[in-house]
Amino acid sequence: MQGRDPGERHRSATSLELLFDLCFVVAVARASEGLHDALTHGTLAAGVLRFALVFFTVWWAWMNFTWFASAYDPDDVPYRLTVLVQITGSLVLAAGVGHAFDEGDLRIITLGYVVLRTALAALWLRAALSDPARRRTTLRFAVGITVCQIGWVALLALPAAMRLPGIVVLIVAEVSVPVWAQSAGMTPWHPRHIAERYELFTLIVLGESIASATVAVRGAFDRHHATGALCAVAAGGLLMAFAMWWLYFARPAHTLLASTRQAHRRRFTWTYGHYLIFASATAEGAGLAAYADHVTGHSTAPSALAGAAVTVPAAVFLITVWAVHLRPHHGSTAGWLAFLAAGAGILAATYSPAPPLAAGAVLAVLVAGTVPRRK
Repeated sequence: MQGRDPGERHRSATSLELLFDLCFVVAVARASEGLHDALTHGTLAAGVLRFALVFFTVWWAWMNFTWFASAYDPDDVPYRLTVLVQITGSLVLAAGVGHAFDEGDLRIITLGYVVLRTALAALWLRAALSDPARRRTTLRFAVGITVCQIGWVALLALPAAMRLPGIVVLIVAEVSVPVWAQSAGMTPWHPRHIAERYELFTLIVLGESIASATVAVRGAFDRHHATGALCAVAAGGLLMAFAMWWLYFARPAHTLLASTRQAHRRRFTWTYGHYLIFASATAEGAGLAAYADHVTGHSTAPSALAGAAVTVPAAVFLITVWAVHLRPHHGSTAGWLAFLAAGAGILAATYSPAPPLAAGAVLAVLVAGTVPRRK
């Protein structure tokens, strides 16, 4: 398992990586469903917190494998079998999402995470044996992942009151492992390959957002309630999804990642910032579904909360995409002000008669007026 050439021509996602992504769709969909139920029943604080924690495990497991594969994918039989074990872990994790949302039960989701991360640690150990030049880095990854995994298992034995502080400590430890490991030397990741992998996952979360909203609106239409308001939800949801796609793909990420100036700092900012991009896009679908329930009288949430379920994720997506994905491409002050104004306009749409349509209109105007065509 020698390191791949970071300048390799025509490097693209493999069919195994695409299968890995598709299986993660299950976990993303379950997280969206859990947030939708929490918003519909008015349990906002608990629902948002559990969504943030569950989505972290999904995103973190996906991201760690993606960067490893960009640097060390040999596509041989042992590697394929180990990745299939990770896919199995992702499905176990997805099976535990409902229990985590409904009861705060982390046992199944932790089991899936253990399978995922143990297999990844084994791959890092294999890389350590095969790549002496980067052995310190690869061993640090293996040790860091293993220690964190022991911590997640030990968390289950803590009293319920101690679990949230323990989760915070473990999340800080998890996000520190790559920084600590790569301070000993960079892995040979491929900028175009990484950019493509993130673009594909962006399409997955946007697609899940559209799917969640579609299912909810269809169900409401079948009950023959509030047809006009549901049409506004559907139109606004599509407009937001189209604008969010256009915003994200306005600039090629690989040119930013390939930049030699401040490349290390930029990479971590860009990488970790995508948690908010992916999570907000997923939450947007849950918010649209919850708003469809609201307009048909199948939700106990007040109007302001139902509107905020749509507008807040859209505003978070907009500002984060600008901050970590668009602004580094020599963003101007005028562009920054335009995005801030649009974010404020989206949040103000919370109190409009049709928040999805109003927020979608703001995003569409922003795209039409400020986002350059991708060259």
